[in-house]
Amino acid sequence: MIGGIRLFAIAFVVLTVIYAYLSLMQRWRCRKQLEAEFDAGGIDGSRDDYVDKGMAEYRGSFRRKLILGVYIIPLMVVMTLIYVSNYM
Repeated sequence: MIGGIRLFAIAFVVLTVIYAYLSLMQRWRCRKQLEAEFDAGGIDGSRDDYVDKGMAEYRGSFRRKLILGVYIIPLMVVMTLIYVSNYM
């Protein structure tokens, strides 16, 4: 019982670090892409406003929510393995 709790606690910490890394990298890539689009030309207004508007759209996007799969997929695999090994 204690071993299982320790396993899930360590897994949670590791998955949190991976989630934070992926989240920061995706935000950085999105910001760089928006800056490159603005620098390519053809867009009116200021660069900061364009990037801020694009980042606001990113915050509500499905791509951002997909990163939460970092928590869901490994936990589902572990739970499935536990079920199969104990009950089948």
